[in-house]
Amino acid sequence: MLTCLLLLAVTLSVRAELSREDKQALIHGEYLAKAADCAGCHRGSEPGAAPYSGGLAIATPMGAIFSTNITPSIRYGIGAWSEAEFRQALTEGRRRDGALLWPAMPYSAYSGMSESDLHALWIYFRYGVAPVEHSAPETRLDFPFNWRGVMWIWNQRYLKVPVPIAPVVTPEQKRGYYLVEVLGHCSACHSPRDALQGEVSDHRFSGASVAGWHAPNITADPISGIGDWRDDELMNYLRHGHAPGKGSASGGMAEAVSYSLRWLNDDDLRAMVSYLRLIPAQHDARDRQAAWRYAGNADAPLSASSRAGETLWRSACAICHRDDGAGSMEGRFPTLRHNTTSGANRPDNLVMTILEGTRRQNGQAESVMPAFGHKLNDQQIADLTNYVRTRFGQGDQAQPVSAAFVAQQRAGGEKPLLLRALPWLTGGIVVLVILITGGWLWRRTQRARDHQ
Repeated sequence: MLTCLLLLAVTLSVRAELSREDKQALIHGEYLAKAADCAGCHRGSEPGAAPYSGGLAIATPMGAIFSTNITPSIRYGIGAWSEAEFRQALTEGRRRDGALLWPAMPYSAYSGMSESDLHALWIYFRYGVAPVEHSAPETRLDFPFNWRGVMWIWNQRYLKVPVPIAPVVTPEQKRGYYLVEVLGHCSACHSPRDALQGEVSDHRFSGASVAGWHAPNITADPISGIGDWRDDELMNYLRHGHAPGKGSASGGMAEAVSYSLRWLNDDDLRAMVSYLRLIPAQHDARDRQAAWRYAGNADAPLSASSRAGETLWRSACAICHRDDGAGSMEGRFPTLRHNTTSGANRPDNLVMTILEGTRRQNGQAESVMPAFGHKLNDQQIADLTNYVRTRFGQGDQAQPVSAAFVAQQRAGGEKPLLLRALPWLTGGIVVLVILITGGWLWRRTQRARDHQ
């Protein structure tokens, strides 16, 4: 407690020394830090950890990347950095020592930040955040991903200022572009990735898998995307992570709401909605109707898996979500009928919500669902998922979920094709090198014999 009070006193004394312009920049920088979701990644891994102290493991297909301490600690944070070095990290993906950052840090999106906003963000992190003497774990990826030099190649292809996905004309649309594409870096999660893990430009915002979760399609398509959501529903979802009759945020989106979106003012949320409306529709042919329209089928025959899931539902889930899946507590325990998670064509998010639970801040209240991954095995979670999808989602149209699929999601989701093929490619290269080397040695031996 004494240490915290001393840090607060130092911070207040430093603020008193700032110029009037920099004091205003500090206030603006604090807002920008929330809009850019800095705390969402740079928080500690333990509950109650100091803001921006780092240490959170960010799951990527290449392995876990640990966020860094970005408090003004001289030893462990960015206290010794200059403003130019800070800007370099944010917009070029280069650390103070010149090493290239992994793109888990969305520097490609931040490259579009204005000079004034970069300065305001620097002032905030330099003078508005208390230093935390905490060393975040070092990221250790397997070969070849541990070679930072490969990022030079990646940057040549993907490091560019985000271009609006559609023409922006009004000031509100331009502000929305800046919040969605630059500060909010929404496409980083909601866009599929190619073999090199860069965003597929032709399918941006059409949805993508992230550490077992599926960031949904947020294009203007009325079936696969958000084209049939009203503006007020979208704003409510961004602000509170919940839109009655549509869905509730979990996983990374719940974190984005808690650490970022709920702090934005109404004008900025409206601007984001206005830009999202411009994103061209992309339809998934597998979607028969919008996920939120499904309300289940009480008369649908239950498979053996679903019947086993019904028993689990009544013992673990019905107390909050009610027997009929109607939910309770004014949405804090959401209805599972007319819900994008239970009605989605993909079962990813339903499985992950059961596995990991969810925690989302709604103003002064908090919506919490406990994790069941440590209590239920893969088959039990598959059974529970099948029951929910049948009774409250797509009914007998829902494709069954297997224990193998749950095991895959528990391990972080399906790996990209290149990463799945990498062991075979590496093994093939080793065999090829052995064969070439063996051939060269054999020829050399034969030549030596011929000269004897």
